[in-house]
Amino acid sequence: MESPAETTNQNKQNFRVGHILAWIGLLVFLTVLALGLIRSQQGSISVGSQVPDFSLTKPDGKQLNLADQRGKIVVLNFWASWCKPCEQEAADLEAAWKFYETRGDVVFWGINYVDVEPEAIKYLKKYSISYPNAPDLGTRVSQIFRTRGVPETYFIDRQGKLVYAQIGPFSSIEQIKGIIEPLLGK
Repeated sequence: MESPAETTNQNKQNFRVGHILAWIGLLVFLTVLALGLIRSQQGSISVGSQVPDFSLTKPDGKQLNLADQRGKIVVLNFWASWCKPCEQEAADLEAAWKFYETRGDVVFWGINYVDVEPEAIKYLKKYSISYPNAPDLGTRVSQIFRTRGVPETYFIDRQGKLVYAQIGPFSSIEQIKGIIEPLLGK
């Protein structure tokens, strides 16, 4: 039979082992959680990767399907009416669209990110944006690219591969053309 002192020491030792195991378990859990968060922030595609097909529904009910744009260069601009840097690049994006529009092999799409339709429509009118635009309902498309904010613009080549990502606003139409022009020669 154990003495009360031995029982107390055994209980203390069991208590310490339990604490150590609990801390180890917590550390393992936090490590797995951190690795998952890091992976999710890396995005499902990166430059050089094939962009998965997706579709968007414009406010008029018409569909924009990425699969239908194969063979063309696609410029995807994520924007929002509440985004001040988006306003800085709006005129340059529209001018670049107008420059390439008649070619037929360069497509611009605006993707309205976390916005309300009336404000988005006002924004498009204010900046005379004429290229197709659609809301990213449920942030499905922005999750593909793992957008971190707006504006962000992605360039997809004729084969459907992501070739360039612009995080933040463009500084000029020349900057936009400088990304598109080399893709036209391919």
